[in-house]
Amino acid sequence: MIETRSRSRSRPRSRKNKSGVTSFDHERLDVYQASIEFVAIADTITSHLPRGRSYLADQLRRAALSVPMIIAEGAVEFSPKDKARFYRIALRSATECAAILDVCKVLELDRNTGLPKGRNLLLRIVSMLTRMAKIGNGYGNGNERTAQ
Repeated sequence: MIETRSRSRSRPRSRKNKSGVTSFDHERLDVYQASIEFVAIADTITSHLPRGRSYLADQLRRAALSVPMIIAEGAVEFSPKDKARFYRIALRSATECAAILDVCKVLELDRNTGLPKGRNLLLRIVSMLTRMAKIGNGYGNGNERTAQ
């Protein structure tokens, strides 16, 4: 009987960079780094919201934190479709953050808290996540399919 080795090997969940420091796969993604930066901006925004607006602060904190967490979960998936599913979920949380910033603006709660900077960063994050989700589903990168 001939033994065959399985060719499916799992790729490492972490890698060493040139300086020998180990990093997780998700830490190397630009979208992950941008979403971590947004968490800090969201924290600044929420800390400057006036009393009585805790509902906005809580929602923004939760939504902002969920973006990098979901990106990290998706980065360890093997199937491109599974990755795309996580990136779509992160995309929803990022657009939820954008909507909360819109509410803050309409309620005139922007007191030099970083709303414009946060909004611009969210535009980048949403753009990257949209591309990543499309590629994972077979769209983009020259593999365009028509929606059915």
